[in-house]
Amino acid sequence: MTEAIAYDVVVLGAGPVGENVADRARSGGLSTAIVESELAGGECSYWACMPSKALLRPVIARADARRVPGLCHAVQGPLDTAAVLAHRDNYASHWKDDGQVAWIESIGADLYRGHGRLAGPRTVTVTAADGTVTTLSARHAVAVCTGTRAALPSLPGLADAKPWTSREATSADHVPARLVVVGGGVVGTEMATAWQALGSQVTLLVRENGLLSRMEPFAGELATDALREAGADVRTSVSVTAVERNGATVSVTLDDGSTLEADEILFATGRAPRTDDIGLESVGLEPGSWLSVDDTLRVEGSEWLYAVGDVNRRALLTHQGKYQARQAGAAITARAAGVPLLATDRWAAHVATADHGAVPQVVFTDPEAASAGLTLAEAEAAGHRVRAVDYDLANVAGSGLYADGYTGRARMVVDLDRETLLGVTFVGPGVGELIHAATVAIAGEVPMDRLWHAVPAYPTVSEVWLRLLETYRG
Repeated sequence: MTEAIAYDVVVLGAGPVGENVADRARSGGLSTAIVESELAGGECSYWACMPSKALLRPVIARADARRVPGLCHAVQGPLDTAAVLAHRDNYASHWKDDGQVAWIESIGADLYRGHGRLAGPRTVTVTAADGTVTTLSARHAVAVCTGTRAALPSLPGLADAKPWTSREATSADHVPARLVVVGGGVVGTEMATAWQALGSQVTLLVRENGLLSRMEPFAGELATDALREAGADVRTSVSVTAVERNGATVSVTLDDGSTLEADEILFATGRAPRTDDIGLESVGLEPGSWLSVDDTLRVEGSEWLYAVGDVNRRALLTHQGKYQARQAGAAITARAAGVPLLATDRWAAHVATADHGAVPQVVFTDPEAASAGLTLAEAEAAGHRVRAVDYDLANVAGSGLYADGYTGRARMVVDLDRETLLGVTFVGPGVGELIHAATVAIAGEVPMDRLWHAVPAYPTVSEVWLRLLETYRG
């Protein structure tokens, strides 16, 4: 057997999470190897965050412009589809990872291309495309940063129907005349918004009774109204029972016995961890499972194995995964240096706590939906004594200046015992840029009487903070 190449840290997965773990480990003086079977840069760079937002930005910009006097008449025509797709291609680096590889080299980490698998404690084998196998050993840590993949339901005919997943939806080179989208979460709602605006006739099928079910109910209600106004057919409380492709046409059977026909069908029905073929069985873990970790991102029961980002299921968001990576890298570096870690210090550089209660998220639809922390239902289910404070964003001075007929809502969820915020949700044009203030207030546990002295600039949409606080104070 070929002798293993030794590193201090071996990282499985060169997406944004793996790259950040490697960067933190290298900055701490640890030798680091990164293993990647696809493109360095990962899902976010090529099939998720970047290409999806590049598709959506022209859609949202046009929608905003259509609400501005003096400009609205100039933007009534269709989008330049070729230009939008070219813009998307540019942001996806044309699905080439030269830039990401150069960055990995610049931090002094070694990139191994191939399929990485655990082969026992602190050992990883890498099988390259030509079949060559390289064995790596880790003195201090192996970090699993392999992310997630689209989870497809078990439906008759689905495999042969060649359905789109999030990857095809963000990288397609043509606009299907008719597109069925299954799933009313973030991916389904965003992609329905994008492709309807690009020229598809979208039918959105949602098993729940509304869109964006993990946010406040009004987020899904306003998103539904906007999609229908744009021409999409949104159907709730409906399920797909079978799919069949006949040439260029997809036939979709619903649970009420009716059928639909489309050119493409997108399933946005959840995610599954990419842990089914990474050798978990060699270290006593179940292949295909989510990996449970402590707040230093170390796998429970292990002294050397870390699981960072989506694979631990704490918060399936790129920015949260990168945050976890920074914390994990600090923890690995400290342990390698023999520094005792105080797990009780929730503000320490090596402890991940932000993914418990202050998670921000923006859904880039028209209107945008942005949230941080808990919804009212989540706060009540967790046993908090809370009060929801609502405000109509249309009644904020800056909203009317932002757009004629501005439609939106705001809610903050207040912990009545501690007089701090547990959650904030904004829905309306441009609200994505408001959410970091809410994140700071929640993570910093800023008392309500101190927030009163954080004066928002006038006339901006952020004046909603003043209106929410006035409503709370009565």
